[in-house]
Amino acid sequence: MAKAAFQRLAAGSLIVGTLLGGLPLSGTFGLKTLGLPPAQAQSSVDEATTIRVYEQVSPAVVAVNTRGGGGSGTIIDASGLVLTNAHVVGADRVVTIRLADGRTFEGDVVGYGQDRLDLAAVQLRGNPNGLPTVTIAPPNSVRVGQGAFAIGSPFGLQGTLTVGIISRIDPERNLIQTDAAINPGNSGGPLLNSSGQLIGVNTSIFTTGNSGGNVGIGFAIPTNAVQTFLASVRAGTATVSSSANRSRRAPTPIDVGATTEGQLDGASNTLPDGSLYNPYRFEGQAGQTITIDMTSQDIDPYLILLADGREEFSIQDDDSGGGLNARISVQLPFSGSYIVLANALAQGESGRYQLRLSQNGAGAAAPAPGGDTSGSAIVRQQGSLGPGDLTLRDGSFFQEFTFQGQAGQEVTVRLESPDFDTYLIVLDEDRNRIGENDDINTNTTNSEVAVRLPRNGLYRVLVNSYQRGGQGRFLLTVE
Repeated sequence: MAKAAFQRLAAGSLIVGTLLGGLPLSGTFGLKTLGLPPAQAQSSVDEATTIRVYEQVSPAVVAVNTRGGGGSGTIIDASGLVLTNAHVVGADRVVTIRLADGRTFEGDVVGYGQDRLDLAAVQLRGNPNGLPTVTIAPPNSVRVGQGAFAIGSPFGLQGTLTVGIISRIDPERNLIQTDAAINPGNSGGPLLNSSGQLIGVNTSIFTTGNSGGNVGIGFAIPTNAVQTFLASVRAGTATVSSSANRSRRAPTPIDVGATTEGQLDGASNTLPDGSLYNPYRFEGQAGQTITIDMTSQDIDPYLILLADGREEFSIQDDDSGGGLNARISVQLPFSGSYIVLANALAQGESGRYQLRLSQNGAGAAAPAPGGDTSGSAIVRQQGSLGPGDLTLRDGSFFQEFTFQGQAGQEVTVRLESPDFDTYLIVLDEDRNRIGENDDINTNTTNSEVAVRLPRNGLYRVLVNSYQRGGQGRFLLTVE
């Protein structure tokens, strides 16, 4: 299951740190065809359609300004009801709305999404009428591959249009994924179909480092959640208490070799899927092997490891620690700061946990049957592949892992699974294929690639299923 970590920007966008899955891939690798890059997907949208959608909808897209920043919104009622994100309005009860024609209104926040749903409604003051509006598309009418149009105020540039496609639908987190460029300030604005109907509310993006720029993976809240929320607003039953008031906890320093007790509760941060997390920071050295364990009797632990400011490094784990416990064991590719997110698997889970950071592979995960036991692996990762992960063009699930290599170094990458027919792809730092394999031999469906690395740098391993729908447990080792 793919998860996403984020920070909030003053501009009002949820900025999501790049995790497993990475950027869309391009090219044909042997038997496997990977996805098109965003630019190629966008070119398929008809120019006349783009112009029509913009001229039809842009008058109803507004800029939302608050004391701490702002974002975008959509007028969905001619009397002045504006739909936006809860994190855009934050704790402000009164915000300023700037219309596309330049008029400004004060607006009262009249409802927030419940259960951490990132939606809010604002009612304009002054009893305006005859305002332009946007029609909401029927629930469950969105299809992967259809055109997608985003209008908003990225970086304060009101009325900006970007175009792409629907890249993926995530039913577990109830989010729509798109490659239409979404940047800080787009949050709360509409994602539209080619008929100019609202199909989602833009809420977050995957991005890199601290710049907050778009890399082609954005998320929107779909209309089934939007319609339910608006019904509660119109009925007067929507909550008027903002979950955005929750403190945004900064990373807590933790030393290698240390164990800390923590708790996920109302003071924790929240991912876009509604799950709670607490961030930790530690200093690591390139080549150092560390193991992170998260155990709990109260929650299903989920771990995410990021390298501060490094878009290309991210690891996540659910159950590799045994039972429901999480464990990540990895050789660090960089010297510098690393961020650990102690997270719960599902929305609403709260309770106490223990987090331990150990060195030199202490407490490393037990191998799957037939796995290596030498303890000398550069990367050793158990996981589960399936719904919630990104997919290649053929519909097969994949996860992405990274390791640091040296020119001339000989490595063996092995992917084993008792549940599915594995497929292994190894890429260099520029995402060029340097090796791939389906079956080691005719007697197994496990995969192995032995390769001499061509240069110093970061290498990527795609854990993939040979067949569409293949899913289950796996063990990845890089030696």
